[in-house]
Amino acid sequence: MSDKRSRGLDMMRKVYGWEFKDGPGDFFAATVDHLFADIWSRPGLSLRDRRLLLLGALAAQGLDDVADIQVQAALRNEELTGEELKEAALFLTHYVGWPLGTKFNMTVEKRVGEHEKSGS
Repeated sequence: MSDKRSRGLDMMRKVYGWEFKDGPGDFFAATVDHLFADIWSRPGLSLRDRRLLLLGALAAQGLDDVADIQVQAALRNEELTGEELKEAALFLTHYVGWPLGTKFNMTVEKRVGEHEKSGS
């Protein structure tokens, strides 16, 4: 395994909060080697900063399935609190539009509620 692949897999673990194994195919390689080893690992923004930017982009596109993964990771990694995520949803709603913001808020409320219920 190359050093770049190892760095990418390590960053994926940091971003998502669980272990990733090397996978097959060009898509997986580009994701690990470029997105995580190069882009998520760049200096200048913290993981929390990058997560907030990503959540805004996902909310704006209505990509609630991916936002759901990111909200859970933000809570698991303690990058954002439930209250901060709820505030982000309220703020974003005024920029992405009420229907998309409402969908994002529903994702946040669901995952924050589960997180708080589990005592995590």
